Amino acid sequence: MRFFSDNAAAVHPAVLEALAAANRVDTAYDGDALSKSLDGAFSDLFGTDCAALWVSTGTAANCLALAAMVPPHGGVLCHREAHINTDEAGAPEFYTHGAKLMPLDGGGAKLVPETVRDARRAIRADVHQVQPHALSITNATEYGLVYRPDEVAALGEVAKELGLGFHMDGARFANAMATLGGHPGDGTWRAGVDALSFGFVKNGGLSAEMLIFFRREWAEVAKIRRKRAGHLNSKGRYQAAQVLALLEADRWLDNGRASNAGAAAIAEAAGARLVLPVEANEVFLRLTPDEAASLRAQGFDFYDWAEGEARLVTSWDQPRAEIEALAGAIRALGS
Repeated sequence: MRFFSDNAAAVHPAVLEALAAANRVDTAYDGDALSKSLDGAFSDLFGTDCAALWVSTGTAANCLALAAMVPPHGGVLCHREAHINTDEAGAPEFYTHGAKLMPLDGGGAKLVPETVRDARRAIRADVHQVQPHALSITNATEYGLVYRPDEVAALGEVAKELGLGFHMDGARFANAMATLGGHPGDGTWRAGVDALSFGFVKNGGLSAEMLIFFRREWAEVAKIRRKRAGHLNSKGRYQAAQVLALLEADRWLDNGRASNAGAAAIAEAAGARLVLPVEANEVFLRLTPDEAASLRAQGFDFYDWAEGEARLVTSWDQPRAEIEALAGAIRALGS
């Protein structure tokens, strides 16, 4: 019973149907009709003009966004636990040709304006120190916490004040929106976000993520870098087809709600074991080694996190019986 990662989730049936429908001759790369429709589809979704580029991985989406914003001699302010800092094998530095990640602290992997301001004040404006050119946050965070639109807007004001590009890693953007409700534009471009990595693979996609630019001049740079990085797929219509299928009828949002609901049920069972509130589809709870071994012996697969802690991730397609079985097994451990 898999609670290790939502990356392993099944592909949504509508995505498979869309791939079959796209299996016909069309123009190569991103010149096909489906790819050309993405700008309009995402502009409608966000309520503003935007440029939408497909890529194959979230790492590529994050790093192409940062590479468009940050020169090789610049830096990126981010949380110490950010995926770009801990889990992308130096890809941001590689894509930017050497820009430095400048990690900051904050509870639950969230940043606050004063932390960003203090970090910038501590950097001398001379040639001996790396100057930040971008701010990157993750929503939902690596600890499953959700930035509210006002929190994003406060960081957006700081980014504007300091002359920084503002990037959001939205690998679990669907989960964040399922929690927040409201309009997708409220916590993104209206709050000052310049570029969004919009995750689809964790949420029912097969091999397509989206890079959304709310500043088109950076999109033009990213298009060239996408080709140079080997992410301009020859048959881009298959990437576009996946995303469009999940946008249709708000499937992406329904899938986010489904995975969040599974996490909420597990959180209720965990009670005082919870390390942090559960606001998306990740549950962090305290387990002794013996308790973790007991759960694994019952067939539950999950990730060991910090010492004495475990991470459980629910997926859009998680069978209800598995969620109930895990909740029951956690309750049986006692408090």
